[in-house]
Parts: sequence; structure tokens; C-alpha cells
Amino acid sequence: MAVIPDEVATVRSFNRFYTGVIGVLGEGLLKTPYSLTEARVIFELAQRETTEVLALRRALDLDAGYLSRMLARFESDGVVARERSAGDARRQVVRLTPHGREVFAMLDERSVGEIQAMLERLPDGDRRRLVGAMKTIHGVLRDEGAPEPAFTLRPLRPGDLGWVVQRNGALYAEEVGWDRTYEALVAGIVSGYGEGHDPARENAWIAEMDGEPVGSVFCMAKDATVAQLRLLIVEPATRGLGVGAALVGECVRFAERAGYAEIMLWTTALQTSAHRLYLAAGFELETEEEPVERFGDVIHGQYWRRKF
Repeated sequence: MAVIPDEVATVRSFNRFYTGVIGVLGEGLLKTPYSLTEARVIFELAQRETTEVLALRRALDLDAGYLSRMLARFESDGVVARERSAGDARRQVVRLTPHGREVFAMLDERSVGEIQAMLERLPDGDRRRLVGAMKTIHGVLRDEGAPEPAFTLRPLRPGDLGWVVQRNGALYAEEVGWDRTYEALVAGIVSGYGEGHDPARENAWIAEMDGEPVGSVFCMAKDATVAQLRLLIVEPATRGLGVGAALVGECVRFAERAGYAEIMLWTTALQTSAHRLYLAAGFELETEEEPVERFGDVIHGQYWRRKF
């Protein structure tokens, strides 16, 4: 599909807007003598002890002459030191001096402070939407050869049950328009699990990325021989990274190890993305309910099962 002018205009408008938000249109980045590009060079040099100039230029896609002039200025200010590579005299390497490390620490501290202040001004919901949107942009535009962001699955910690209730309520309200009765249902399920689940036969997992929860799933007893997969959610910004498949797979493996004869789940015809996860994990659509009014919507329920 061809790119339309409105799409180009939207991206350009966002670039101008966000450039203003982070302050790079002022005299210097973060109220320092350094431009955005100069700060990028300093940040890159701080990641290792020495860096080849050619590798630095390629990593930041900078003109050779422009970078050379910048490094010369940095060298005269005592920020960097340049020398010939010990392995290849034809190549030049550059490193931050102790003063350069102090400059990096100052830039890093101010960057964290300004971003934290910006985020603190936002309500919790807006902050999550903003960070999620930024993760989406990063994921879509990253180099194809770059590794996928890493996530881990972990057991529940204090506070996770509240997060599960809140995010289920918020996500289903935003994405399908369900009312607070769905959040109340989730609260009841989570409360029951928290008050008296059997650790040998029931479990729950949180998917975590960069220290933040991005998904969850529960394995609960339907009866003595049947487990039930419940409350699967994945944050929008991390969909497509394998989080949902990992959560479903962990739930299925636990149910099988716990000795259940089968595992089932209830979902709706709306959750087509989840259907693909269930099919891949070996579930089959068993029955479909007649549409009923529920959660402020008309719900077309489905039961899926997988035998062990």
C-alpha cells in the first residue's frame, strides 16, 4: 500500500512536536553546551572503554568530516582522547577522559531527571499509554536484524494481583468497551485465587520486560480432572513478541505436570488474536454459546479444550 501524504505529515508533525518536548530546539540539550548529536556521541562513547572512530561514525550515521571536527573540539576541551589502534595503526580509537566521564554522568543525570519530571506530571493511565506507544514505535522502527526485546516469566509478587485486576479492567474497557462488571468479575476470580489456591494444582505467572509487568495468565482448577486457563492478558505495546505464546505454554505445561486430564478456557469470538495462540498450543474450539448481554455488550462466548 502506498504511503499517503497525511501519513507523512503526521510523522513530521510528531517529530517537530517531540523535538520541542525534549528541549533539543534550545541552545543546548538539557541546558548544557552540547547539542543533541554531541550528546549522542558522548553517550555512545560511555558504553565502552574505547571505540573505533569508524565504528562510531557508522553506528550514529554521521558524516566523517563532521564527526572529526566534533572529536577535535572534544579533545581540545579535555572530553576525549584519540590514539591509533594497537591492533591496526591505520585505525583511530577514541575514549572518554575522566573529565569526559563526568560530562557523561552530568548528561545522564539531567536526562533522567527531565524525563522523570515529565512523566510525573501525567496521570497514571496517560503515563502507561505514553510509554506503551513509545515501545510500539521503537519495536516497529528498530533494525530487522536487532534482537527482540527480552521478557521473562515469573511467579506472582505482592501487588501483582491488584495489577491484574486493574489492567484487565482498563484493557477490556479501552479495546472492546466492556463495563465495570467485567472488572468486578476479574476481582472476584483474583480474590478467590489469592485467598486459597492449591499451589500444587494452581499457579499464575507475570510476564515482565524491563522490570515492568506486560502480561499475565492463571492456571486454576475447574474440577478434579480439568484445569482452566484464565485471565490471559498482554500489554498492547508488547504484542507480537511472543509474550502471549509463552504465557499460554507455561500454563499448559503446568496443568499437564499437575496431573490434569485436560485444560479448558472460556473466551469470546472477539479475541481472534488469542484464538491463534490457543490453536498453536493445541486447544480446539469445542462449543459456542448463544449471544447474551454481558459486560455492557453482546457476548458470543466460546469454550476451548486441550486433552493431555
